[in-house]
Amino acid sequence: MTTGWRLGLAGGAVMGVTFGMARYVYGLTLPAIRSALDVSEPVLGLIGSGTFAGFLLSLLTAPSLARRKGPRASTTLGGVSAAVGCALVAVAPSPGVLALGALVAGSAAGWVWASYSTIVAAVAAPRQRPRLLAGITTGAAAGLVVVGVIALVVDSWRWTWAVIAVASLVATVLNRCVVPRLPPAHARRRMRLGRGIAWPTGFGVVLFLGATAYFTYATDAAERAGLGAAAGPTIFVVVGAAGFTGLAAGALAQRAGATAVAVTALLLLGVALALLGLDAGSLPAVIVSAAVFGAANTVGSAALPIWTAALIPDDPAASFTATLLAGSVSAALTPAVIGALTPTTGLRVVLLGAAGLTAATAVVLRLSVRAPPGRRARGRT
Repeated sequence: MTTGWRLGLAGGAVMGVTFGMARYVYGLTLPAIRSALDVSEPVLGLIGSGTFAGFLLSLLTAPSLARRKGPRASTTLGGVSAAVGCALVAVAPSPGVLALGALVAGSAAGWVWASYSTIVAAVAAPRQRPRLLAGITTGAAAGLVVVGVIALVVDSWRWTWAVIAVASLVATVLNRCVVPRLPPAHARRRMRLGRGIAWPTGFGVVLFLGATAYFTYATDAAERAGLGAAAGPTIFVVVGAAGFTGLAAGALAQRAGATAVAVTALLLLGVALALLGLDAGSLPAVIVSAAVFGAANTVGSAALPIWTAALIPDDPAASFTATLLAGSVSAALTPAVIGALTPTTGLRVVLLGAAGLTAATAVVLRLSVRAPPGRRARGRT
């Protein structure tokens, strides 16, 4: 049986390249792409939405592949998608090829995230699962640090995407060597999720909306405010470094309940967006915003699979995928909406609106869910 640390290393590596790098590097390189290919704001927004639409498509397809070939096959395809998509963007001569590559690269995370819920449930003891899931999810934070450093070193948006393509291949090979080949779940009964995951689904929708707005437009907001080309990579490095707080999400969820962790993540996300909207031209404010966002995003992302696994322990991947699908719809729509609104309202107003929405959702969630679902689930068990 695969040991916990080996599975955490392999899963974290794949999450790093697919979720931390391939899915979000578009926002990091957006200003350079705009200048190099002369792309308008609405088109840039549509391409950004395409990266998240690819994530949604892979989420819809991943369960079928896992049932036929096992969950490891889905994680392998995710790594390959990241490599192929990033390579296409690196050589893109036109917005059309750029959009195709961004869509394929964006789909990578959808193949792997929910699949690791199944893998962890199969190979790890119940008490190890929350921390192992949190560790794998936090691999995305390491990916953000690495992609920020890459952008600072190579100083070329094409080479940044090319290096991510190579890193994706390396992570895919590591994953194939470490993760066991689990049998396909041909006979798995169809789960009726019902209203049990309504609250984590709503949380996922707002978390994805706020995170997408930040990842896609934080670099653009900072450069528009005059911070220069190094602002974007600096933001990603700070976001990734702060994201390692996600390692504590498992322990926090066990002590306080997943609801409390989700509420905290949304409040921090609102603060991060508000700081970016109010003072994107101040380097200290941007760094603080990035640090707060890094903690909020990774803790929230780690809380989601822990919350859904506690609610539906018989099929954690199905419940997690349901929440991801809802969140992915909001993520796919967010860049297109922001791209359409920015020419008239300005990016600052949009970011402040997103901040207000996330904070209001946190208040509603705190007032509406009285007992932590994680505690109720453990009590029934």
